[in-house]
Amino acid sequence: MTDSKDLRCIIVDDEPLALEILESHINNTPGLTMVKKCVHAIEASEAIKKENPDVVFLDINMPEVSGLDLAQSIKGGPLVVFTTAYEEYAVEAFEVNAIDYLLKPISPERFAEAVQRCNEYFSLRSNDAGRAEDEAPMESEEDFIYVKSEQKLIKIAYSDIRYIEALADYVKIYINGDKRIITLQTMKNMAAKLPADRFSRVHRSFIVNLKHIKSLSSNKVELSDRQLPIGKNYKEEFMNKINKNLF
Repeated sequence: MTDSKDLRCIIVDDEPLALEILESHINNTPGLTMVKKCVHAIEASEAIKKENPDVVFLDINMPEVSGLDLAQSIKGGPLVVFTTAYEEYAVEAFEVNAIDYLLKPISPERFAEAVQRCNEYFSLRSNDAGRAEDEAPMESEEDFIYVKSEQKLIKIAYSDIRYIEALADYVKIYINGDKRIITLQTMKNMAAKLPADRFSRVHRSFIVNLKHIKSLSSNKVELSDRQLPIGKNYKEEFMNKINKNLF
């Protein structure tokens, strides 16, 4: 893996045009180097073993072995950014710890956001090298929580937290005013520290503050600026909390 060097990536898609577009985006993105392009998951699996890339840009709907199956097989390896024309795969994508999910056609701006997320993760991992999770303690009080970030303890009011997102070994806490705080922590420990009557885990990658929900459907939660997927393993408990607040 890399620290301050370019991120090395592999692109996987069975459509030549999609590969061409991804390659163009990569060539126009400083700090990103393509080491291999593959047309199916079996080829990509071998390339990942040989090249040890930092990131894999991976199509989902491919013949024989899907991108979801490949991602499942390489857990603990490179970061995965899914690239697909099908929005309905979003829940499954985050279930296999994808760091981002790009819908085709992929604009240069959206591609750059995904690369930024990857860079952010590797920067955090480099800064925290050698530190155990318990070196990032959390302390909770009646109306706020303390989290360790950037070598200091930060006090965050529960009411200011809009939602929390997993970022591999870290969590990103999104608070009012479009701010975010990143701490070395697991989602499981984060959920255990938050008051259960005010927060709910809706997906393995997301915790939401119930008061910030604007609307919801069978598989999505809508906030003022983002939609979050509802995972099947968390749906029942989440809906029970919602039903308690129905009039």
